[in-house]
Amino acid sequence: MTTRESTHESTHETAHQAAHGNGRPEAHGVVNIAEKLAGFTEQWAPHRIARVNDYEVKIAKVQGEFIWHTHEDTDELFLVVSGTLTIRLRAGDVVLNPGEIYVVPRGVEHCPQADGETAILMFEPAGTANTGGEVSDRTREPVDA
Repeated sequence: MTTRESTHESTHETAHQAAHGNGRPEAHGVVNIAEKLAGFTEQWAPHRIARVNDYEVKIAKVQGEFIWHTHEDTDELFLVVSGTLTIRLRAGDVVLNPGEIYVVPRGVEHCPQADGETAILMFEPAGTANTGGEVSDRTREPVDA
């Protein structure tokens, strides 16, 4: 085998390991959001489905009103997968439908609310508490989906 062929084989093997997750399928593999959402029923419980550098991609099923809270050190991205999410802000409500994204800026007090069951995806730094600086019965550590 030539050096070029050896390099190609090594690169191919590294790409193969990355594509198949090397024991961490969510890290580099394809994640089916619908399948992950079907795997749990608990409301307002974040489930981690991927990591991007120091960020986590989380999904949750939500219904009813959450709590007013802020994230002093980070923005928070919401993507609605299904249903309708209202993000209540002191300055006025933001209503999101499937396929729509809204970023709550750091330090802005907000209160997510969903009249019917809604599936959401959130993108935020690892270690970000779902209730920001507030501690309540709704505070949950994310679990792997």
